[in-house]
Amino acid sequence: MDFLLAELSEIFKALAHPTRLKIIYYLKDQERCVCEFIDEFSVEQSNISQHLAVLKRAGIVTSRRVGLNVHYRLTNPKFANLVDLLKDIVIEETRKENEYLLKGEDNNA
Repeated sequence: MDFLLAELSEIFKALAHPTRLKIIYYLKDQERCVCEFIDEFSVEQSNISQHLAVLKRAGIVTSRRVGLNVHYRLTNPKFANLVDLLKDIVIEETRKENEYLLKGEDNNA
């Protein structure tokens, strides 16, 4: 059980950056070349490469060389589902908090 929890912890650490979450969304439906990330995200290749390396070490993405280019894909589509689920939870909790604020109640009491 400790091993499983340690693996989960590493996955959540890898997910703990907005750019990496954006990468997961971008890979949701298809494999992509690193050059596509640079165009889509308007960031330096070194920055994208660092984020992809974190995701790869955590086992979230895998890569393959196609000629001179490196293509990335999710190792399991459930990673995109996990991010969607977490996004839904945050939206629901934000709505609840806003409702409490509008009613003048303290949700943390």
